[in-house]
Amino acid sequence: MTDPGSVRRAQGVPESLASCHTALVGGYVLEGHVPAEDVRRLLAERPEAVGLVVPGMPLGSPGMETPDGQREVYETLLILKGGGTRVFARHGQARRVA
Repeated sequence: MTDPGSVRRAQGVPESLASCHTALVGGYVLEGHVPAEDVRRLLAERPEAVGLVVPGMPLGSPGMETPDGQREVYETLLILKGGGTRVFARHGQARRVA
């Protein structure tokens, strides 16, 4: 088993974006609870980038579903070469205050 930290460093993922899961897919790194639809889009568009990250563990993201369907609004970020990021996708819906 490979240490995820060494994979992140080798792939150019900034430590500030490190998460609980790391994967390599099609020449990109995926960090955190990245939705499959974002991975499919990444592989179809093939941007010049390191990969995708979902910071934290937002409710409703893949693997973080709840029995009552509660979801947080969260973003998938594109990790740019050099360590910067930009929003790649937005997910969830805003909670309404009663």
